Amino acid sequence: ASGAQGPALVEGVGLGMAGADSDDSLYPIAVLIDELRNEDVQLRLNSIKKLSTIALALGVERTRTELLPFLTDTIYDEDEVLLALAEQLGNFTMLVGGPEYVHCLLPPLESLATVEETVVRDKAVESLRKISHEHSPVDLEVHFEPLVKRLASGDWFTSRTSACGLFSVCYPRVSSTVKAEIRQHFRTLCSDDTPMVRRAAASKLGEFAKVLELEYVKSDIISLFTALASDEQDSVRLLAVEAGVSIATLLPQEDLETLVMPTLRQAAEDKSWRVRYMVADKFSDLQKAVGPEITKNDLVPAFQNLLKDCEAEVRAAAANKVKGEKKHQRSPIIYEHDCPEVRLNIISNLDCVNEVIGIRQLSQSLLPAIVELAEDAKWRVRLAIIEYMPLLAGQLGVEFFDEKLNSLCMAWLVDHVYAIREAATCNLMKLVEKFGAEWAQNTIVPKVLGMANDPNYLHRMTTLFCINALSEVCGQEITTKHMLPVVFKMSNDQVANVRFNVAKSLQKIGPVLDSNCLQTEVKPVLEKLASDQDMDVKYFAQEAISVLSLA
Repeated sequence: ASGAQGPALVEGVGLGMAGADSDDSLYPIAVLIDELRNEDVQLRLNSIKKLSTIALALGVERTRTELLPFLTDTIYDEDEVLLALAEQLGNFTMLVGGPEYVHCLLPPLESLATVEETVVRDKAVESLRKISHEHSPVDLEVHFEPLVKRLASGDWFTSRTSACGLFSVCYPRVSSTVKAEIRQHFRTLCSDDTPMVRRAAASKLGEFAKVLELEYVKSDIISLFTALASDEQDSVRLLAVEAGVSIATLLPQEDLETLVMPTLRQAAEDKSWRVRYMVADKFSDLQKAVGPEITKNDLVPAFQNLLKDCEAEVRAAAANKVKGEKKHQRSPIIYEHDCPEVRLNIISNLDCVNEVIGIRQLSQSLLPAIVELAEDAKWRVRLAIIEYMPLLAGQLGVEFFDEKLNSLCMAWLVDHVYAIREAATCNLMKLVEKFGAEWAQNTIVPKVLGMANDPNYLHRMTTLFCINALSEVCGQEITTKHMLPVVFKMSNDQVANVRFNVAKSLQKIGPVLDSNCLQTEVKPVLEKLASDQDMDVKYFAQEAISVLSLA
C-alpha cells in the first residue's frame, strides 16, 4: 500500500509545480514526501517531523484522503519514527479540516496505540486523549468510543493497556447506554489475565473514578479498588494505593471508614515493601483525603508502624512525610500518638523537620519528647537518642544545646548500662568536633573531671574513658594542663580496675603529649603502676611503657 500511495503523493505535488510555471517552491515538499518512503531511517524521521509542512502543502482534503492512509500503512517502522509520528498527529486537527474531520486521525493513532514499544503507545494515547476533546458528542460515540472498545478487546495486551488511558476522556460526554458499556469494559480490564493490563487499569482507576457518578464510584470502583489492592502482583497493588487517594476524595466522610480504609490498612501491612513504601509516600495526600478524624484513628497507627518498618526505604519515606505535618497543621496528632520508635524516626529526620517548622516549634513539640526518650526505660531507646545527639546539636546550635540538652549528655555518662556510658563518651567527642575545643574546655571538661571523685568506681572509670576520647579532639594544651593531672591522681585509686585503666589511658593519650612530658611525668607514674601488687595493673602498665617507648 505504501508503494502505491507514495508515488501518487509525489506525482500530485509535481503536477502542482508544473502548473505553477516552473515555480520550484513546492519542490522541497516533493522531497519530503519521497523521504517518507526512503530506506534511510534518519531521512524518514526528518520527514515525519516536518509532516505539518507536507499537510499544509497538500491541503486538508488530500491530507485526509492520501497522506493519512499512507501514514496508516507505514506504521511498521523504527520506534523513533513512530514516536515522532504519534506526537505529530496529536496536533493535526486543523490540518485535516478542523474538529468536523478530526476522526480521520483515529486510524493511524489506533495502530500506533497497539505497537510493542511502550513509549510509542503512550505517546499515541496522549495524542488520542488530546484530540478526543475536539470530537463532538456525536462523533465521540460514532468514531472515538468504538476505537476504545476495539483496543479494550484486542488480542494483544498492548492494545488493552492503551485502552485503559482512554476511558476517562470519553465517558463524560456519551449517552448513559454507552457509559454502561465503558464501565463494563473497564471492569473486564481490571481482571485481565495479563499483569501489564491490570497494572495499566490500576494506574487509571483514580482518574476514571473522578469522571464517574457517585453511585457508580460506590458500586463499581470500590470493588475494583479492593480487587486490585489484593492482586497477586505487587506492582498492581502499589498502584491501587495511589488510586485509593483519589477515590477517598470523592466519597462522603461516612463512607470512607467502610469502603476505603480497610483496604488502605491492609496495604500499610502488605507483605511487599514496595506497597508499604507507596502508603508511606502518599501519607500526606491520604491525610488530606480522609480528614483529621480518620487520620487520628486509622492513619497514625499505620504511620507508626511504617516509621519502624523492617525496610529502610519504607522508614525513610515515612519519616520524610513528617515534613508535611506542620504544613497541614497535623503535627500534634503524631506527637499525641507516638511511641519511642516513631519519635526516634522523627528526630532522625530532624534536618527536614527544622527546615519546615523552625526552631521555636521544635523546642515546643520535640524537646519534651527528646527528654522523655533520654530517660526511657528501654536502654536501646536511650542508646538511639544518644546517636542522634550530634544531629540535634547541629540543628539547634550551641547556646540552645547548652541550655536544653547538655545536662542530658552528662547524665548518660553515669547510666547503669555500660553500652549507654560508652555511647555517651563517644557522643562527647562528636560534640567537641562540632562545637570546638574552647567549648569543651569551658563546658564539658570540668564536668567530666569532676566525676573522678565519684564514690562509684564505674563512674570514675567513665572519667578515664572520656579523657581517652576527648584528648585527641581537645589537643595537647587542654589535655596536658587539665586532664593529665586528674589521670595521675587516679593512679592511686583503691580499685585495681581504675588503676589499670589509668595505664591504658596514659597509653591512649601518650601520642598527644610532648616527649618531655612523657619522660618526666608519664614515665614515673607508669613505672610505679608496673610494680603494682595487682597482676592486671602491672600488665597494662608494662604494655604502655613498651608502646610509648619509655623503657
